[in-house]
Amino acid sequence: SWFGSLRKRNEAPFAAKPQEKILKNKKMSQRKQTLFILSLVLLWYSSNIGVLLLNKYLLSNYGFRFPIFLTMCHMSACAILSYVSIVFLKIVPLQTVKSRSQLAKIATLSTVFCGSVVGGNISLRYLPVSFNQAVGATTPFFTALFAYLMTFKREAWVTYATLVPVVAGVVIASEGEPGFHLYGFIMCISATAARAFKSVLQGILLSSEGERLNSMNLLLYMSPIAVLVLLPAALIMEPKVLEVIVSLGRQHKFLWLLLLINSTMAYSANLLNFLVTKHTSALTLQVLGNAKGAVAVVISILLFRNPVTFIGIAGYTMTVLGVAAYGEAKRRYR
Repeated sequence: SWFGSLRKRNEAPFAAKPQEKILKNKKMSQRKQTLFILSLVLLWYSSNIGVLLLNKYLLSNYGFRFPIFLTMCHMSACAILSYVSIVFLKIVPLQTVKSRSQLAKIATLSTVFCGSVVGGNISLRYLPVSFNQAVGATTPFFTALFAYLMTFKREAWVTYATLVPVVAGVVIASEGEPGFHLYGFIMCISATAARAFKSVLQGILLSSEGERLNSMNLLLYMSPIAVLVLLPAALIMEPKVLEVIVSLGRQHKFLWLLLLINSTMAYSANLLNFLVTKHTSALTLQVLGNAKGAVAVVISILLFRNPVTFIGIAGYTMTVLGVAAYGEAKRRYR
């Protein structure tokens, strides 16, 4: 018995070492995962805010007054980079379009998506980024409205009640916005409504299991269709676009580089949005999205130095808090 107890005493430290090593490896893997997610969120913030600010700079401060052509550049980059990412880099498995009916549905979504992006870019010509973000934060209101009108889907009364400060905040922000522009406001509201309409329409059109596509494959098929829609629109509504771009390219050596960076960032924003959702959750994405809007507002004010008022800040804050309350109410009373 004495030799047996001595043997167990000597073996105990060796038995504990593998467990300690497993725990240590587990902690290291958790740290790596956390660092990876933080890196994704940082890149997602950078690409989203970067493309927004660069759009504003090009359309308002650089003399590049062609929002339709700019959107076409974004969609062209999305088409090319989506193909490279899915077919060659295999970030996600390639999903194929199985019928003409499915292709027609994707084309419909693409057209609505074009309208939302073009409307948002046009609004940036006339509105400060801070006010543009305040109006864009009302997307949940339009989503709930279209969901009810198109699918008769009802939410709990508490959920609808949280939309009151969302809308009221924008009304207050509009009253206190020194750079308010009616046409820009109409285009911004239209773009926000189109974005919400697209999300509801996507749920209706691609609801069956056989037709459902992940966001990256949907972008792969929507982007070329969007380019085909935007090209004639740019030639008709912006007839001097090529002439002016060539002239601007001669005056400003970095114009083409800015367009390339801007278009690449537009695709990166979509890719990173998908990756952040994949590695976190839809709720986390919503919370991060609300914070991203606030960060974009602060950075835009510092960069463009557009005047802001206490009433405008209060209105935007009310809208953001209303959106956060809406997300929480929807989760609880689902």
